Amino acid sequence: MTTQALLLVIAAAVLHAVWNLVTKKVNGKLTFFWLIAIASAIIYLPFVIWQLLQTQVFVTPTVVVFLVVSSVLHLVYFVILQAGYRKADLSVVYPVARGSGPLLSVTGAILCFNEKPGWLAIAGVLLIVAGVLIMTGFRLRLSEDKRLKAGLLYGVLTGLFIAAYTLWDRLAVVNQHISALLITFAAMLLPSLLLIPVAIKGKQQVKQEVRQYWKEIILIAVFQPLSFILVLIALKTTPVSYVAPARELSIVFGVFFGANLLKEGNALRRSIAAIIMLIGIALLAIG
Repeated sequence: MTTQALLLVIAAAVLHAVWNLVTKKVNGKLTFFWLIAIASAIIYLPFVIWQLLQTQVFVTPTVVVFLVVSSVLHLVYFVILQAGYRKADLSVVYPVARGSGPLLSVTGAILCFNEKPGWLAIAGVLLIVAGVLIMTGFRLRLSEDKRLKAGLLYGVLTGLFIAAYTLWDRLAVVNQHISALLITFAAMLLPSLLLIPVAIKGKQQVKQEVRQYWKEIILIAVFQPLSFILVLIALKTTPVSYVAPARELSIVFGVFFGANLLKEGNALRRSIAAIIMLIGIALLAIG
């Protein structure tokens, strides 16, 4: 991985951990997500217009399919993530999602793109699995901790959609040469339109969330798309099996935020698990 790609991925990881922390603190529902989508679309629209004016873009049926599918995958991902944050701890949902995501992404890259990670990468996969097991305290079957179980379930589901949109968007930017900004903007635009009925039905809640959380909405609206744009730019020159694991440096930030800012329990065990997962991700990135 080049220095430039690594710096892009590290910046994306920091931005990603911050907006996830803010999302968890708000515990918003679909109306909150709609407000974020609207704000993101407004903020990034001038950049999209500028890019369209600077470069000649042909919107073919193939491009439309890639944009729509990408938007749906991102929408489902965010809805599942929000549900997980309402029902479980950040320091469980976040690392499990970010740990299982690259694991599935690398598997998909091997099967779909014929990428061939070495033994170090395989060792990294095993360490990520070990980190998830430590996160649960090796007591998943016997545990009556509903928040832990919910965190694992939503974490793995989120990781599945992380892998899905990572592989799909890699195809879009590398094989179809679709702009990273255009893909990300489509992911903002679709929920803005689809969730209009939800916003109309809950207009009182929308007004309340704007008054109470307008700062958080703007921060997430800027950080969420930007973090993924940086990843897509890195994917143009670097294989998925390097980028997908490396971007999960955000796990350490997520667990730190959950343990220290949100005062979630089992901080030591979850921190150890996050570090093990981080080592596994590092091995994946270099293997």
